[in-house]
Amino acid sequence: MAEFTLDDLINCYRTGVFPMSDARDDEYLFLVDPPLRGILPLDGFHVPSRLARTVRKDLYHVRIDTAFTQVIELCAEEALNRTSTWISHSIQALYQALFARGLAHSVEVWEEDRLVGGLYGVAIGGAFFGESMVSRARDASKIALVHLVARLKAGGYTLLDCQFQTEHLRQFGVVELPKAEYLIRLSEAIDLKSDFYDLPRTASGGDVMSILTSKP
Repeated sequence: MAEFTLDDLINCYRTGVFPMSDARDDEYLFLVDPPLRGILPLDGFHVPSRLARTVRKDLYHVRIDTAFTQVIELCAEEALNRTSTWISHSIQALYQALFARGLAHSVEVWEEDRLVGGLYGVAIGGAFFGESMVSRARDASKIALVHLVARLKAGGYTLLDCQFQTEHLRQFGVVELPKAEYLIRLSEAIDLKSDFYDLPRTASGGDVMSILTSKP
């Protein structure tokens, strides 16, 4: 896709589509508009009991927006169960520009000074669009997701778009919405004023589990 700009990318999210590529070195972008959209309901987010105990133990250190580029590159790396990636170099450059504009964020899981997992996504109004997650240590990506959901709830977000329903996300309560219903939810969310940093960047596992288990 020629001359695909940062403003084009933002407009894509506002209208319910997102870009992908076929390989790391493929400069061609195509837009994806699935008929069914996977979302994680923030008020119905389920944390399995074993994972909840792990989160509370703070076995890893979770940081926010300190290594955005590293998280993307880790997500794009080849792994045993995946030899290709949709995150091309041109897509990475676009998301780095979004991060510089304050519209993209990373949740990073560290073991001492080693990045062992995390996730990144796009935030517009009260909507967060999860792009990719990665784990290089047990439960690292799951811990990042738990921290993300608590942060979104604390900050007044109403929509967590995870693009597709997957087996990995079913344990957390993912649901699929028809396109028309998704677009209604999206239009309501993007006009909200939300704060990704309402929850302190240094929030502990106990802090996030308290948010997730508190009753409205």
